[in-house]
Amino acid sequence: MASQWERLLKNTGTWVGSFTQLDPTGEIVKNTPSMVTLKPLDAGNLMRQEITRQPANKPPQETVLEYRSLAKSVLFFEHGAFSQGSIQWGPFSEFGAELGLIASDQRLRLVQLFDNTRQLSQLTLIREHRDGTPPSVRPALTLAALTGTWTGKAVTLYPDLRPSDTYPTRLEITGQGDTVQQTLQFGEGVTPIETQGIVTGNRILFETGSQSVQVLLLPDGASSTCPTHIEPRQPLFLEVGWMIAPNQRQRMIRQYTAQGGWASLTLVTESRAT
Repeated sequence: MASQWERLLKNTGTWVGSFTQLDPTGEIVKNTPSMVTLKPLDAGNLMRQEITRQPANKPPQETVLEYRSLAKSVLFFEHGAFSQGSIQWGPFSEFGAELGLIASDQRLRLVQLFDNTRQLSQLTLIREHRDGTPPSVRPALTLAALTGTWTGKAVTLYPDLRPSDTYPTRLEITGQGDTVQQTLQFGEGVTPIETQGIVTGNRILFETGSQSVQVLLLPDGASSTCPTHIEPRQPLFLEVGWMIAPNQRQRMIRQYTAQGGWASLTLVTESRAT
């Protein structure tokens, strides 16, 4: 199995795209063209990361990072997908994470941030393609595109680097009017989780669990799933989804315990029965 550093190297190259800032309801606030270069140095033992953003009518904003090891707050999957973010949630502190998916020469990253009052405050959708390759032309995600039965495989990584787990998944989504019914099963013989949500525009709100969770249907086949606000002493999860083809989807889930500690990171690769 590739080491975490070797998995980071799967992201090597220059990525051209944009940082799209969204409000908590998914409305676009601003879009900033960007270029991110990940360049291995010193025989691959040093990573140089150059980030350039080009705000409208302003000078470019440049950031350069160099590192030889990875923080405990980040984990990479075999083909380069990753997540980095808060290790611990606590009252009166800001909290959030970045979830990054990769498909060939394209990446989709989502940053979900909560303020110190526990409210979802900001989302940033980052869509990128390797320099010299065509950009993504996927349509915005719709409920119709999600409806159906999805089966796939999940791989779960753990912050303490214990061996990963792999298991089958099944997700069934049905809709009637402004109501959505979702049945989710992780693993064989596990009791499915059933939830019901209300659809308003590009937003689906689920309020049947321990806390309110919203799904936002976003540009480029993306989705954002997370609480609208964090309830203390309740487990929570942050999720990004990406429709990479009409019947193929990736999802990444970063889970936290009821005590606020980062518990696991799961990558789901699923397809819809046609």
